[in-house]
Amino acid sequence: MALKAAGHVSEETLSLWKREQARLKALLVDRDAEAWQRDPAFSGLQRVGGVDVSFVKGDNASACSSLVVLNYPELEVLLVDGNGVLHHQGFGVACHLGVLTGLPCIGVAKKLLQVDGLENNAVHKEKIRLLQAGGDTFPLMGNSGTILGMALKSHDHSTKPLYISVGHKMSLEAAVRLTHCCCRFRIPEPVRQADIRSREYIRRTLGHSGPPVSGQERNQKGPKLEAYPKGGLVEPAGEGTHPEDPSRGPETSLDTAAGLLGEAEQGLAVAGSWTP
Repeated sequence: MALKAAGHVSEETLSLWKREQARLKALLVDRDAEAWQRDPAFSGLQRVGGVDVSFVKGDNASACSSLVVLNYPELEVLLVDGNGVLHHQGFGVACHLGVLTGLPCIGVAKKLLQVDGLENNAVHKEKIRLLQAGGDTFPLMGNSGTILGMALKSHDHSTKPLYISVGHKMSLEAAVRLTHCCCRFRIPEPVRQADIRSREYIRRTLGHSGPPVSGQERNQKGPKLEAYPKGGLVEPAGEGTHPEDPSRGPETSLDTAAGLLGEAEQGLAVAGSWTP
């Protein structure tokens, strides 16, 4: 969707957004809220959605937000390309979207947000090296003693983990299991499909010749994705088409409100059937 974003945010607006973030954070639910979440096989879950935002490279005023629903056209759970409670204010994009929609949400980040003492240092890299098979994890415990999320080796052939955190109405354990169940490649299929379609929408609608970039890789050069054939997508060689994201620093829901839940002019992509 095309967004009308200001290049500079005033201190008054910034303060207003932070107050709204704090208000919504009080409504966050960090435990399983649905019966299917407590079932080892997720019996009863029929729909999985993915959300991603792609921006036009070099254009701060235009972006496309894509929502993909796999299996059936009615949304029941969301996997969001970003962080949940693993966040500087404990309330990232996955929390924001979950609270405002009332839907269970999972934060799925590709880079470690270095908060509460978490660092991508030698100790962290050694823990990653010890992840042997798809589904292996280790907890992300901050200096506060709180487990903020889990590092997940999502696929047997992945060399880099995903960073899973609670978004809303789901426990961390269920969030990790469901994310792993949705991975054909490194990136969960709903998020991967949403990313591909948002990039394709930008190319098709805005006539942008260069590759669009996802929300967490703005100002970085991403790999060009080939247009997908009708009725399906072809996975290029490698771990998946979703590129790595650079660290964004202090991510807040400020760009969440503008990027995902702001004034949308157009743009919603719904994918076809997929069974994990």
